[in-house]
Amino acid sequence: MAVDGREFRASMMTWLNEASAKYGSALSGEMLRNFTFRGQRIALIGQQGIRKPAGFTHPISIRTTFTPPNALPPYHDSIDGGGLETYKYRGSDPDHPENRALRACLNDSVPLVWFVGISSGVYLPYFPVFVVADDPELLQVTIAPLEGSARLHGESIVEADIRRSYAVTLAKQRLHQPLFRERVLAAYRSSCTICGLRHRELLDAAHIVPDSDSRGLPIVPNGVSLCKIHHGAYDADLLGITPDYIVKIRDSLLQEHDGPMLLWGLQRMHGKKIALPRSISSRPDRQLLEIRFEKFAKGA
Repeated sequence: MAVDGREFRASMMTWLNEASAKYGSALSGEMLRNFTFRGQRIALIGQQGIRKPAGFTHPISIRTTFTPPNALPPYHDSIDGGGLETYKYRGSDPDHPENRALRACLNDSVPLVWFVGISSGVYLPYFPVFVVADDPELLQVTIAPLEGSARLHGESIVEADIRRSYAVTLAKQRLHQPLFRERVLAAYRSSCTICGLRHRELLDAAHIVPDSDSRGLPIVPNGVSLCKIHHGAYDADLLGITPDYIVKIRDSLLQEHDGPMLLWGLQRMHGKKIALPRSISSRPDRQLLEIRFEKFAKGA
């Protein structure tokens, strides 16, 4: 049965916005496979990375599977850049039907959803994204969020209603930022590594070495899960973490008397060992902690 692709994409992206607001940024594969459109179940993800349901002219989504730390991914998709990303073809045949369908999205300026795995069976959706270039020799296409596609193709190729409705997070920030947060919080089991607070809405993924530094990659070993109070203190160098995972509070702060938040939130944390991820490969990199702690020590 033929499906109105434009109407379907509008319905799909509206649902993703609502589901993300209700359940959190990351969504389970089970939820994504049970999406319904006009009473018909149409899975948003499939067994392969490029999802083109029967009756559709163009794919509706692409998917990057979760790769455990220190394991080699099946496809080397690029997530960590600043606006233009690469997505690998299916297999090594540029003329595979799914690869041809992906190229058709470039030619017809059709928006997609990119589902990026952050843990087994859990995905972070980026939308809308567009295919903006094709490289058969490297077996990959280039993907851009809404603003990037408009810059490359010209504003006229982006339908006004899609632009108004779905100019969301990707148009304003890099792809890796929400992905980094979800992966760090997952590694720390959604709790602050210092105080144990477990309310996700009050948690941040804090860079150890900032992303303005060439060493500040958006990877889990360069991050710690912190509540907003401890994140703010960490960024202000009022709080440091040693390479041995011990919390240190600035000496001047230890001498202050300011009420229960200072006493229990910061001063009582001095000398405490942080809670570490279960996976050794996800734990904070000691060399990065040392770099950051040196900065803290100079101002302590």
